[in-house]
Amino acid sequence: MSDALRLILFDVDGTLADSQGAITSAMAAAFAGAGLPSPSRAEILSIVGLSLPLAMAELTGEQPADVQAVLVEGYKSAYKSARLAAGAGHSPLYPGAAEVLAELNAVPEYLLGVATGKSQRGLDALIEAHELRCFVTRQCADHHPSKPHPSMVLRAMAETGVRPEDTVMIGDTSFDIDMGRAAGVRTIAVDWGFHPAERLGADHIIKSFGELAPLLRNTW
Repeated sequence: MSDALRLILFDVDGTLADSQGAITSAMAAAFAGAGLPSPSRAEILSIVGLSLPLAMAELTGEQPADVQAVLVEGYKSAYKSARLAAGAGHSPLYPGAAEVLAELNAVPEYLLGVATGKSQRGLDALIEAHELRCFVTRQCADHHPSKPHPSMVLRAMAETGVRPEDTVMIGDTSFDIDMGRAAGVRTIAVDWGFHPAERLGADHIIKSFGELAPLLRNTW
């Protein structure tokens, strides 16, 4: 491996953090608060990764904009309340996530970052809860068009000065992989997330975090 800088970008929900329980519970609370039946678990998980307004529009396309706005605010409120009550247990990291982040962060040529549909507040809270100090670039839904638009990846590369051929996007949904592809970077799908990995068309699939570091060494 040469000494060129390499940028490793991670999605958060469904990739680093097992947040499906937190997401489905907050969504159910939002719909109950608006007097509407909640979507199914499968429907909710299918839109994870999109920015919240777009995700809600996908779930409730037949509802007027003001109702969708009420649902968005209801979700934010329910999610925040549950996060404050549960702390780090609200969205636990997947097995091996903390270890592989530490391992990769110890490589001088590697720069780590996140590209997530979470809000800035939600991302900061998760990073603080799990003491994840390793990310040099943090891209979130507050400052970008929703995935799969490539804006998050492009900004991360611009901030770090890393070329597309030296960048990889790691995620669990079609939105992550399509975003990486649109930005012209390599893509890695994880098979423990919210979309079936074999259907995503990623350059690589990993079945555990233990496979990631060797794959990156072989890639570069």
